[in-house]
Amino acid sequence: MLANMEVIDVLEQAEKLGQMIKESEDYEIYTEYKKALYQDPEANRLMTDFQNMKDDYEDVQRFGRYHPDYTKIMKEIRQLKRDLDMHDSVAAFKQKETQLQTLLDDVSEIVAHSISPNIKAPRDGIALKDSGDGCGCGSGGQCGCQAS
Repeated sequence: MLANMEVIDVLEQAEKLGQMIKESEDYEIYTEYKKALYQDPEANRLMTDFQNMKDDYEDVQRFGRYHPDYTKIMKEIRQLKRDLDMHDSVAAFKQKETQLQTLLDDVSEIVAHSISPNIKAPRDGIALKDSGDGCGCGSGGQCGCQAS
């Protein structure tokens, strides 16, 4: 019973820590930039175009170079991604998202290392990053691995 109460207390403290982060300046700036991003009609158009193009891209990935439109679709998806990444409000949002992620990583690392220096803590948004194989997730929710 005592262990259960201790666990509940730790979880309550974690919730308080999460609330403190939500009240931080980094989080406030992040939400302002996120709101600005989603209110930007050009950024929304680029995100929609990119999302729609992802279906074609996934089809090409299934068939690889044997897909009849491989070259065309690969060129278009790279161009759309570049246009999206270079858009001012998208770039600014990604910068603030990275800043907030760094804060979360720092907190995770402090908690983990306060228990033991041998405990792995998430870094750069990737939990237990240790393989160095190019795997990871971006802010758009896309995950993937690069073959070496």
